[in-house]
Amino acid sequence: MRKENILLIDDDDSLRKVIAHHLTLDGYRVISASGGKEGIELFKRGEFDLVITDLKMPDMDGMEVLREIKLLRDDVVVIMITAYGTIEKAVEALKAGAFDYITKPFNRDELKIAIGKALQVKRLEEENLRLKSELDEKFKFDHVIGLSSKMVDVLQVLKRVSKTDSTILLLGESGTGKELIARAIHKNSLRNEKLFVPVNCAAIPEDLLESELFGYQKGSFTGALVDKIGKFEHADGGTIFLDEVGDLKLELQAKLLRVLQEKRIDKIGGTDPIEVNVRVIAATNQNLRELIEKGMFREDLYYRLSVIPVRIPPLRERREDIPLLIEYFLKDFNAASVVRFSPEAMKIMQDYYWRGNVRELRNVIERVLVLRKGEVIVSDDLPEEVRSNLPKPIDLILEIPEDGVSLDDVEKELLLKALEKNNWNQTKTAKFLKITRATLIYRMEKYDIRKL
Repeated sequence: MRKENILLIDDDDSLRKVIAHHLTLDGYRVISASGGKEGIELFKRGEFDLVITDLKMPDMDGMEVLREIKLLRDDVVVIMITAYGTIEKAVEALKAGAFDYITKPFNRDELKIAIGKALQVKRLEEENLRLKSELDEKFKFDHVIGLSSKMVDVLQVLKRVSKTDSTILLLGESGTGKELIARAIHKNSLRNEKLFVPVNCAAIPEDLLESELFGYQKGSFTGALVDKIGKFEHADGGTIFLDEVGDLKLELQAKLLRVLQEKRIDKIGGTDPIEVNVRVIAATNQNLRELIEKGMFREDLYYRLSVIPVRIPPLRERREDIPLLIEYFLKDFNAASVVRFSPEAMKIMQDYYWRGNVRELRNVIERVLVLRKGEVIVSDDLPEEVRSNLPKPIDLILEIPEDGVSLDDVEKELLLKALEKNNWNQTKTAKFLKITRATLIYRMEKYDIRKL
């Protein structure tokens, strides 16, 4: 662990030497200055975690030193030392950015405690900045994995709309990464310094959802012992993500519509509406138009939510992205340098249907890494449900007579069964047989196959 650097500024030589000696014994690296101007020059040339400065000095007092340091580096923690520890001076120093102050005379423990608290706060702030930087990096569009044409088109649209305040409706199956994309939109928007507040409308009980979204006033119902801030108010200035919005009941849909129209919320038990400035991103895995036809979703709310509708394609529609996603997840599990998929195993992964999409893919990779037998993942390492997606051998479909069979008859029978299975849709049948539509038509003409 590195030693933390402290700049000590005091015109009292004896006190300065005593403090420097104690700080050195406590494990800090100390640089001393006998006045404010010298201290500022040293500060400009060094990297300091903490500055301790006397308040009253002849050439440049502590308040001037504090202001100058904060102009140069606002993240540096400053502790003031003074023999003039009045409330007024303390308040003035704290308002100007000092972390704390101690008054003369003080003992070693007082100084040690003050420095310990100051550096602890600094470490926490640095850790918060590091975590925020990692989150910002994680949720950039660059980390939405996909080079397939469908994902490239989606990302181009999202990059354009992220800088606007337009309401976005993300459409797609479960597991396609709608929340990840919503976070990326927020992080790349002009609201990125404010909160991103996710709400899973399907996961919160119906009788609690209204109070979760809009909050309530103390005493508005039994158990409302204190005021509650709702998700919309919590997201003020930022973005709220309403996942599974198709699960909202009609009564709550009406209240959400009003929020979108008027930019105001009504707390349960409240008397005055509260203005909110929130960007709304909604998502659903349901067909909202079908719900509208069934009377289960408001058409006016649909149009308010779908100003910018974006469909996130399922994984089976962008199979060329699967190797990229596998590589990404291997790195995420710290296994990229020691594990790889064999070509056969990779082919099986690309051919699998992936009903759970990217979420299912991640779970399968985690399971494979735990149970693998070697550094190369082979087909036997894959879960049974993934391997069973392989085409069945022909001998499981056909029984070959002892006296032989005509290949033409077999092919004709196979074509008839495939056409019947796909309701004589030639495009679907060709895809089912993994041939082109032109080849299918040619073979149908060859065997004089027609729908009766």
